[in-house]
Amino acid sequence: MPLYDFYCAKCNKTFELLVKLSSTPVCPECAGEIAKQVSCPVAPGQSAGIIASARKRAASEGHFSNYKASERPKTK
Repeated sequence: MPLYDFYCAKCNKTFELLVKLSSTPVCPECAGEIAKQVSCPVAPGQSAGIIASARKRAASEGHFSNYKASERPKTK
């Protein structure tokens, strides 16, 4: 089931709904008619290269916030 953005003109709300293609959804607030909106495209996932570059920069700046706790250097 895809996730869509909808707009209700009756109560002036924008929201997301997970709907079946065969169903006719209504506004969860006022049960009014809703219109499907154009959604923003999803950004591509982070590649290993981008993550490695960000971690290298974080380490060179002296912080390890970009690392998992298990990957951070042990401190005394």
